[in-house]
Amino acid sequence: MKAPAIVLLGNGGLAVARRLQGLYPQARVLGLAGRVEGADERYSEFGETLRELYRSDTPIIALCAAGIVIRTLAPLLASKGAEPPVLALAEDGSAVVPLLGGLGGVNRMAREIAACLEVAPAITTSGELRFGTCLLDPPPGYALADLEQGKRFVADLLGGETMQVAGDAPWLEAVALPRDGAARLTLHITPEQRPAARDELLIHPRVLAVRVDGDASAEAIREALVSAGLAPQALACLVADPARMTDAGLAAAAAELAVPLRFDAEDADLPTPVARIGDLRLYRADAPLDPARIGQARGRLTVIGLGPGDPAFMTPATRQALEEAQDLLGYETYIRMAGPLRAEQVAHCTDNREELQRARHAFELAASGRRVVVVSSGDPGVFAMAAAVLEALDEARDPAWLRVDLQIQPGVSAALATAARAGAPLGHDFCLISLSDNLKPWEVIERRLDHAGAADFAMAFYNPISRARPWQLGRALEIVRQHRGPETLVVLGRDIGRPAEKLTVTCLGDLLPEQVDMRTLVIIGSSLTRRVPRAEGGDWVYTPRWYR
Repeated sequence: MKAPAIVLLGNGGLAVARRLQGLYPQARVLGLAGRVEGADERYSEFGETLRELYRSDTPIIALCAAGIVIRTLAPLLASKGAEPPVLALAEDGSAVVPLLGGLGGVNRMAREIAACLEVAPAITTSGELRFGTCLLDPPPGYALADLEQGKRFVADLLGGETMQVAGDAPWLEAVALPRDGAARLTLHITPEQRPAARDELLIHPRVLAVRVDGDASAEAIREALVSAGLAPQALACLVADPARMTDAGLAAAAAELAVPLRFDAEDADLPTPVARIGDLRLYRADAPLDPARIGQARGRLTVIGLGPGDPAFMTPATRQALEEAQDLLGYETYIRMAGPLRAEQVAHCTDNREELQRARHAFELAASGRRVVVVSSGDPGVFAMAAAVLEALDEARDPAWLRVDLQIQPGVSAALATAARAGAPLGHDFCLISLSDNLKPWEVIERRLDHAGAADFAMAFYNPISRARPWQLGRALEIVRQHRGPETLVVLGRDIGRPAEKLTVTCLGDLLPEQVDMRTLVIIGSSLTRRVPRAEGGDWVYTPRWYR
């Protein structure tokens, strides 16, 4: 399940929201702009924000009246079997009301939140209130065969019928179901494939594993299981040889079947073999399988960019990678920006000058089957870790590293964030130049500055100055001034997207190196860059799309 979004309409719920982040460390606190100060992110339209969270299957904890949430989401309520958990909480935490997502664990969340806030959850689901469990939402390791059949079965129980259990269902031992050995209704726990009778409920334990030795679609795997008399819902995982980690067809089959894909050259971790059908070998255990104990997963290495610092600039794909990560590697400052981390997530903090070592370590972890994230600020492909990761891969060409699922997620670069704050100074052709000569000769930097100036590009300078390079920005400005007049507009963005953010608009003739440090992004306009007065004071800066 995704990390929840905690949505505030007013400041009164902020303290409760922070307590809930202790329960769900990756949860985001979203505050209404102009009414909530100190939230992780701001939003401007409550209805559209809530509906977008719902559409993206994100659990919602709304600290507001339940009626507001109901009216907001009402147009989207179509399928009871496909909805995320939605809860309404009183701003002071005195009431926890599960509204939607009964099959998605909303009542479980309600109990967790209520325990955290030391109140009683307002659970209204009849079956759970009377029996202490939801038969339509069995625990991990078990799957409901048919939702509609399940609804009829529970309705009969609520109408006064009793039931008996056939098969092993340990989680039912501690609940108050009305049992009778002679009951008409029967709850069957079985991996066998067959239609349910009118007076029974089928729940399938996930006790099956299928080793795929050749090409096989999800439909072919389902057909093989049914031909063996086994229910596809009882499938716990697919297994294949590690050499097939990059097999897209195999991954697609596992995704369609909604089961993990594990890789193991041997059968030692698999249960008893029961059948072979073509290129498929079927195995059956006595109790639900834990796929994590079979071989390893295909490791995933995701290189992300956090944006310039404001959580609102972080992309949803980056958030998802952080939520799913087992290991996070990066400069300690960036790891802190990515947090808070869950207790089971491992942070590997290194110095900001150890990029290749960090990349190699990330590949080693991912090759072992772990989900690894390498953290950059801004965009990982702009003077950041994406190139270092690919450089490490290029140098090693290690077959195990090449089998890793490598993903690079874009972020909002410092240049784009600063440009957006200023207006559109990069609205026409532009270039990005790092003034650091750690990895390239200064002569190359001077030549590029000269050509970019002559071509009339707008320019954004990264790494403009440091204690080790106090003179280089001054020399860079000398070169640019050979091609630009003193009236050329300049934008300085310091800590854009962070609490100490400062934006300065000046001109090339007035710019002094002393105005800049390593946390400043410098944008020098082209000959056409202009300014427009802002209503609240100061100027917008933009470079026209046209060229005279």
